[in-house]
Amino acid sequence: MNHSLARILSFLGNPLLVLTYMLLLMLTINPFEFGAQHIGDKRTVILFFYVVSTTFLIPGLGISLLRPLGLVRSLEMREKQERIGPYIIAGIFYIWMYMNFKSGVVPALYAKFVLGAAIGLFFAFFANIFTKISAHATGMGGFVAMVLLLAFEWSGSTFNIGPILMSINAILAIVIILAGLVGAARLSLGAHRQSDLWQGYAAGFVAVMLANAIL
Repeated sequence: MNHSLARILSFLGNPLLVLTYMLLLMLTINPFEFGAQHIGDKRTVILFFYVVSTTFLIPGLGISLLRPLGLVRSLEMREKQERIGPYIIAGIFYIWMYMNFKSGVVPALYAKFVLGAAIGLFFAFFANIFTKISAHATGMGGFVAMVLLLAFEWSGSTFNIGPILMSINAILAIVIILAGLVGAARLSLGAHRQSDLWQGYAAGFVAVMLANAIL
């Protein structure tokens, strides 16, 4: 795979972006579940920025500050030890957001996804003690599980933006392909072995399904 393409796919597959992707997907398909008429309502815009800041921007800033402190050598975090701090930082923010969402601010299904993402992070945190599990694969495995559950819960729903009209099953197929491409990108960049990827896919998928089962 071309190095530039691999880096782009690696960025797009950043595990901290998964909940933002799911929010945008659910808002596009059915904004009424969020108490809005359409995706551009003030309520949904505020919700979007809250999710982006809590699951991506603020954790990302916290993780980037670990480098000048000498806790990570680079933001690529190629060594297992460098990933401990970032997992803890992201996990804390994800749990905090779930605590705010579980009261019914968002659809119950999205709250389950937030909890599943948090569980996936802690699965990866503990697995990281023994192996260099892929956080990207963990995120993408969780993403696939989220869209699969959405396909069951919102069966028959369609994704419609302008001329683009797709069924939720078509979205699921695209996400599965994207998960594979992100994994291929991580291999191409030399960040992981295949076993690291499969462990990550499994951890993310199981985490979301576990959250769905216990809530």
